[in-house]
Parts: sequence; C-alpha cells; structure tokens
Amino acid sequence: MSVAGLKKQFYKASQLVSEKVGGAEGTKLDEDFKEMEKKVDVTSKAVTEVLARTIEYLQPNPASRAKLTMLNTVSKIRGQVKNPGYPQSEGLLGECMIRHGKELGGESNFGDALLDAGESMKRLAEVKDSLDIEVKQNFIDPLQNLCDKDLKEIQHHLKKLEGRRLDFDYKKKRQGRIPDEELRQALEKFEESKEVAETSMHNLLETDIEQVSQLCALVDAQLDYHRQAVQILDELADKLKRRMREASSRPKREYKPKPREPFDLGEPEQSNGGFPCATAPKITPSSSFRSSDKPIRTPSRSMPPLDQPSCKALYDFEPENAGELGFHEGDVITLTNQIDENWYEGMLHGQSGFFPLSYVEVLVPLPQ
Repeated sequence: MSVAGLKKQFYKASQLVSEKVGGAEGTKLDEDFKEMEKKVDVTSKAVTEVLARTIEYLQPNPASRAKLTMLNTVSKIRGQVKNPGYPQSEGLLGECMIRHGKELGGESNFGDALLDAGESMKRLAEVKDSLDIEVKQNFIDPLQNLCDKDLKEIQHHLKKLEGRRLDFDYKKKRQGRIPDEELRQALEKFEESKEVAETSMHNLLETDIEQVSQLCALVDAQLDYHRQAVQILDELADKLKRRMREASSRPKREYKPKPREPFDLGEPEQSNGGFPCATAPKITPSSSFRSSDKPIRTPSRSMPPLDQPSCKALYDFEPENAGELGFHEGDVITLTNQIDENWYEGMLHGQSGFFPLSYVEVLVPLPQ
C-alpha cells in the first residue's frame, strides 16, 4: 500500500474512533437516502430467507436439499439430465407398492390395487421432478443472482461511501492544517460515492417488478404441478373404485375346511401324544455359570485428536433417507459443513452424509 493509502486509512480510523468513543458527529446523509438504504436492507433479508425457505419447501430432506442447491439447471434445460439426481418420496413409495403388489400376485385384489397405486406414485414423482427444476430455474436462480450480484454491489458502494465520508470528515475537522485542494478532492469523492450508491439502490427498488414476475413463475409451477397431480390421482381413484365394483359383483368363494385325519394318542404311559420325551441335558458344575466370572468388556472407541471440527454422538442414529449418515453412541464424527440450524454434514469411517444436530455434542465447532 502506498504512503497516501496508509494516510487515508489512518484518517478514516481516527475519525471512526472519534465518533464512536468521543461522540463526534459526522456528515449526515439526507432522509431520502436513509429511507432508501432501509428498504434495500429489508429487501436483502426478504430475498435471503425466502430463498432458504423455498428450497426447504421443495425438499425437506437435507441431503436432497443440498443436491437441489447444486443442481445445474442449464444442463437440465438442454436435456443432458433426466432427473435432479435425488429420489422423490412419491417415487420411493411407488417402488415399495409395486414390489409388494408383485409379491401378492395377480389373484390378490390388494396386490393389483398396489400395482395401480405404485405406478401412479411414480408418475407423481416425475411431475415433482419437473416442479423442482422449474422452480430452480425461474425462481431460485434469479433470486440467488440478485443476492450475488445486485445486492452485493450495493453493499460494496455503501461501504465505499462510508470510508470516503470518514476521510472527508477527518479532513474537514482539520481545515487549515490540510491543503484546501485535498479537502476539495475528499468532498468530491464523497459526493461521487453517494451518487453511485443512491443510483444503484434506486435501480433495484424501481425494478422490483422483476421479483414479482419471478414469484408469479413460482406460483405457475405449483399450479401446473397440482393440476397434473390431481389428474393422476383422479385416474387412480377411478381405477380403485372400478376394482371395488368388480370385486363386489363376483360371487364369494366359501371356505370349506378339509376333513380332519384321525389322531393316534399312542401308548397311555406317554403323556406327550406318543412322541418319546427327550432327556433333559444334565448340567454339570463345569458348564454352569459361575458368579465369579466377569463379562468381557468391549474396548472403548479411541478418540481421534481434536485438531479439526468434530462432534460426539450422544445416541444411535439410523439413517432413513438416502444421503444420511448413521452412527452409534460414542462415535466421534468429523464435521465438514452445516446445512441449516438443525442438520450437519460430516464423515465417519470414510462415509459422508447428513445427520441431525440434536443427536450429537459438538467438540470442535466449524469455523465461522
């Protein structure tokens, strides 16, 4: 950094300390600017939380949620990918129904009905895939771009404006000891930064109709999904009702028990129906349990050195969904990422996956 740059940093730091500690007043921005800055801050918070909740709404499973976030919608649009890369719960239910329907066979009314329902569930899963990708492309990605580009750019301009304001206020307080030309340049840079920040905030707030359009795309995708889901379920309901009518119109088969075969009770001295009694094994002192014997203790798990983010399992956790990490009480898991306030991602025995925060005690937290 040049000498002039170091001097400017010193000026800004000195002015900031005098304002925070000494109570000095800096240059005040006009009320319109403050109101605009407040609206941009509220917009930023709204976009960030709506993004997170939308992804959670589409995929409550944190493993699938992470894959949805990483989904490349461009390759999906070009037809390079046929599904998002994670199973839908409707598809898993459909596969379960089809498997058991086949096991029951064609002579079972319930088996045939399970096959019908399973096929419908798989169709629902395909429709859900389309919903996820449609929302990712037309709602999540544009809002994410707004956060990563426009809102980040505004924050950059506001930070730069604050730095130039501190520099100008420091020099203004020392007018006479600092050359007038240097003071004039500081004022010009401050006003220039204020204008740039004001323009960027104005453009964002005036074009918020784009966010309305993206919200409309979300609703349209949901409507399309629900219309197709209603059609699929209506067809399934008609099939099941038709099967019920056909089954009720068929004559019922009566159960005819087979004739019982005569049962020989055997010799009267045998009290167990004619079968010889097995001699009970004789317990010898060598085979009996001795109270002095102690059970063999399983060696405890060795804890790895705590030089990286890790946690200890408080309870056993059995994974129920693809991508979840199972473990036993006492296991020490290496932390790699925090999905949200309730779920972590970690590694154990070379396996990576997701698990709930409530099942573990954090030993070394993730870096902020």
